[in-house]
Amino acid sequence: MATEAQSEGEVPARESGRSDAICSFVICNDSSLRGQPIIFNPDFFVEKLRHEKPEVFTELVVSNITRLIDLPGTELAQLMGEVDLKLPGGAGPASGFFRSLMSLKRKEKGVIFGSPLTEEGIAQIYQLIEYLHKNLRVEGLFRVPGNSVRQQILRDALNNGTDIDLESGEFHSNDVATLLKMFLGELPEPLLTHKHFNAHLKIADLMQFDDKGNKTNIPDKDRQIEALQLLFLILPPPNRNLLKLLLDLLYQTAKKQDKNKMSAYNLALMFAPHVLWPKNVTANDLQENITKLNSGMAFMIKHSQKLFKAPAYIRECARLHYLGSRTQGSKDDLDLIASCHTKSFQLAKSQKRNRVDSCPHQEETQQHTEEALRELFQHVHNMPESAKKKQLIRQRKVLGNQMMSEKKKRNPTPESVAIGELKGASKENRNSLFSGSPAVTMTPTRLKWPEGKKEGKKGFL
Repeated sequence: MATEAQSEGEVPARESGRSDAICSFVICNDSSLRGQPIIFNPDFFVEKLRHEKPEVFTELVVSNITRLIDLPGTELAQLMGEVDLKLPGGAGPASGFFRSLMSLKRKEKGVIFGSPLTEEGIAQIYQLIEYLHKNLRVEGLFRVPGNSVRQQILRDALNNGTDIDLESGEFHSNDVATLLKMFLGELPEPLLTHKHFNAHLKIADLMQFDDKGNKTNIPDKDRQIEALQLLFLILPPPNRNLLKLLLDLLYQTAKKQDKNKMSAYNLALMFAPHVLWPKNVTANDLQENITKLNSGMAFMIKHSQKLFKAPAYIRECARLHYLGSRTQGSKDDLDLIASCHTKSFQLAKSQKRNRVDSCPHQEETQQHTEEALRELFQHVHNMPESAKKKQLIRQRKVLGNQMMSEKKKRNPTPESVAIGELKGASKENRNSLFSGSPAVTMTPTRLKWPEGKKEGKKGFL
């Protein structure tokens, strides 16, 4: 049995209420488990960078989001929270003043329904999620409404911070499922936030390209998954935590569709209005985007087990930020990644000067770097033909040459080592280097090799 480091987004601890933890560890005092291996959280440095240097973290993630999807100036500003979301028909989020006023009133009463999302609120709602995981076979789960009287009793108990005994038989699964949807529907903004709305529409449009570089009608699932991974990284922590719990519940529900008759798409129809749709809009306002949003929600349910892992190159950059040079990377797509690999090279050379036996560690660092580069280069290759793609390919070649050069420095040939040592040695050291060797005699300026081996063996120092 291994003790695993849990990443942000795992089931929240209701007693602690902490929202600033980078990651948590399961600590066990059982003596029988001592000496067992500990599985390190692969996203540890990602969470550390997000927590300690949010601006650097956001720049790293957003620069890669814009590599995958095209966000014009206004939409990028919306993603960064610099401007408010603009919707068809003049609809939009409630004004900040009234939203803050209503939130303060609810906060005074300890109400979680209709209030901004908090870790404390998630801890209360988790009681519903935990119960539903045990009752996934109920037919029409999330579609069939529950009893309004029982739901009001549950709602009051949650608002008062009361622990609820859902196993008593007093409540039905449909009561609990309907109340979970009500909680999401009454949040001040959708779970995926207003800022991310246009980015999700663009992700739904990511399609594969044929051999001629023409866009097809086949969704590019790999790029969609990568874009969602990046987008989820910059969600507010409470939203990301609840989203992970919710998508996992819906994923498990869809796996039991032979019993509950609720497929991933059926579930998406129930939850897209609360997770993706902006507040204060109707189906008519969204028009043709409804299909994209519903399909996007179904995609997230089907692939939920992959969406809360940072891409390999993000993990590598975060790791090198702490283990390598502190130089901040460039904003450009490939320059940002290249700067991370430059740090890796600097780190490897420094370790080589300090420790002669550090080769295995250098090789491991280089292997991680090359894997991250291969992943990035594959995405460049899949891009449609354009001037930008040609520029990125040129940068790729430069970076590849840089890596080959660094490999040669890390793995020199015996001849280059000998020449390097001779160049750095004094005259006395040169003589002593070959003292006692009958094969070589020294002069002040020239190495003389034995007769019969002169050709091609002369060298000036």
